[in-house]
Amino acid sequence: METKIDDIKTTLKTPGAKRIFRFLVAIIVLLLVFHAGKAAGYHKARFSRGWEENYHRNFAGPRGGFRGDFREKEFIDAHGTFGQILTTDGATLVIKGRDGVEKTIILSANTSINRFRDAIAASDLKADDFVVVIGEPDDQGRIAAKLVRVMPAPPEKAGFERRQR
Repeated sequence: METKIDDIKTTLKTPGAKRIFRFLVAIIVLLLVFHAGKAAGYHKARFSRGWEENYHRNFAGPRGGFRGDFREKEFIDAHGTFGQILTTDGATLVIKGRDGVEKTIILSANTSINRFRDAIAASDLKADDFVVVIGEPDDQGRIAAKLVRVMPAPPEKAGFERRQR
């Protein structure tokens, strides 16, 4: 039995066996790199497809869809908004923007919320407050807020209608 093990060790030490071992290692590394690239491409394509499908509905993008023709005035910023809070539940805001488009804002523990310069809690936000939101869009067309700042109501000529109190 020991002679067979010694024979195998001797065979594995030959230059041909070392080349075969290196070749197999290289193939395994290439397969792993290919798999990682395939996984990254899949996630990128999945994000892009979901973002495109929800673009017009959530951001009031081009009327003909993302690939249709559009005019620059129809293209609205995805990284933030300014508008009046319609509803709030502490974790989500629905805001009516200048063009009457409703946007969903997601609040998190990392969201900085200020009334002018003072930090406030999400529970202090209420319907009819005017806010500026800066954040990042997600693949469902919502904005994950990084900063929410409560502002005074804009002048009437800015296109907002104040609700009768």
